[in-house]
Amino acid sequence: MRLITTAAVLTLASLAITPALAQTAPAIVLDGTVLDVSATGKTTRVPDVATIRAGVVTQGTTAAQALADNAQRMAGVLAALNAAGVQPRDIATSNVSLQPQYRYENNQAPAITGYQASNNVSVRFRDVAKSGAILDALVAQGANQIDGPNLSLDQPDAALDEARVDAVRRARARAELYARAAGLSVVRILSISEGGMAPPPMPIAFMARDKVQAVPATSIEAGETDVTVTVAVRFLLK
Repeated sequence: MRLITTAAVLTLASLAITPALAQTAPAIVLDGTVLDVSATGKTTRVPDVATIRAGVVTQGTTAAQALADNAQRMAGVLAALNAAGVQPRDIATSNVSLQPQYRYENNQAPAITGYQASNNVSVRFRDVAKSGAILDALVAQGANQIDGPNLSLDQPDAALDEARVDAVRRARARAELYARAAGLSVVRILSISEGGMAPPPMPIAFMARDKVQAVPATSIEAGETDVTVTVAVRFLLK
């Protein structure tokens, strides 16, 4: 009998609580005019990291020959990176491939004429000024495929924070402009949301040379890069 009574009490308690849970918070009514503004803040930095992809492409009559030749030349490339002081954490294999090469003739099935092996590593240089000389050393050791470099920031957080402050300042200035034009004033900020942020990498073309001769060394110039952040700010005007 006690069990039945307890169940009844729980049921009644449940019914009593349900209406309270079903209630929603009252909508906030804003006394004024709402203005949405989007603004992009910007700051400038000198890139301090250069990232490139370097590798070796080899040909062979058999797959084993193409891979063996590739491995030998790639060992020289990795040795040159180690000798240049590039840390293992800044070297990562990005692609390894082996593809048959075909000869195509009219009205005949494609015939395999050999194989092409490719091995590429992604290399991060933390001293941009020295990266050009290292690229030359890689070519001397057998690298015949180089893409990049992409220039970027190693630690962009401080620059991004500067861009955020600039974005909010620009948004506030724009809101003040709209408010004056409408005969109103900015009361407060209702919300801020962040959109795109970009410490963009800067790609620079580099062509590998087949042989290293008495030519000027490759030069990598860091230049400057813009770090940007876009914010959307909602203001209340009166």
